[in-house]
Amino acid sequence: MPEPLIRVSGLRKSFVMGRETVHALAGVDLSVEARTFSAVVGPSGSGKSTLLYLLGGLDRPTSGQIVVGGQAIDQLDENALAVYRRRMVGFIFQSFNLISSMTAVENVAFPMRFARLSRRQRHERAQALLKQVGLENRAYHRPTELSGGQQQRVAIARALVNDPQLILADEPTGNLDTHSGAVIIQMLLELHAQGRTVLMVTHDPRLVRFATQSIRLVDGQVVTAEQYEQALAVQMAAAPPD
Repeated sequence: MPEPLIRVSGLRKSFVMGRETVHALAGVDLSVEARTFSAVVGPSGSGKSTLLYLLGGLDRPTSGQIVVGGQAIDQLDENALAVYRRRMVGFIFQSFNLISSMTAVENVAFPMRFARLSRRQRHERAQALLKQVGLENRAYHRPTELSGGQQQRVAIARALVNDPQLILADEPTGNLDTHSGAVIIQMLLELHAQGRTVLMVTHDPRLVRFATQSIRLVDGQVVTAEQYEQALAVQMAAAPPD
């Protein structure tokens, strides 16, 4: 069998908060095949975003191994991690993370400054990607002049500039209305259909039906569907009444 695109073994991540140590991930083992669409689901505080940031090389684990595309990224130095992020990964964030002083086309082109492309090449590729996400007529608008859905489409175009194999989406519909969220999910499905591997973090169980694989996290651990439902039932029973 071919090696999975992502293989995680014994992954742990702890944070010190005051006098307490918070275990965001408590020994995660999982694998993700190439060209799949995976949904990482779990209640708040389950470690979903922490897992995504570790897979993307934006943070380092306390212990454990992360292998992506045959490369042990937990062993990389900062320069090698930067190369990994630039070549392998496209990030889509809930809060868009656009630069407010830049136009849409400038935001999309920005990551290509490190790819040895001329200014004209960067601009042409950014324009083409904005056209791909249906925003060619908003290329010279700044983020404050765009709706939430339009900003997220700019963020998707930016995530694609270096033609990444892996798309990591952290609550990509979390700040959007229902219609805009549906548009973004459709775009992620199209990226998956084009052969990319998509890993999406979401707290919305309705989005799981779009995925080819579901990864359920509770208290920093991967659990079965039955264990996940039991944990949600306990959480609901403990919640205060409205």
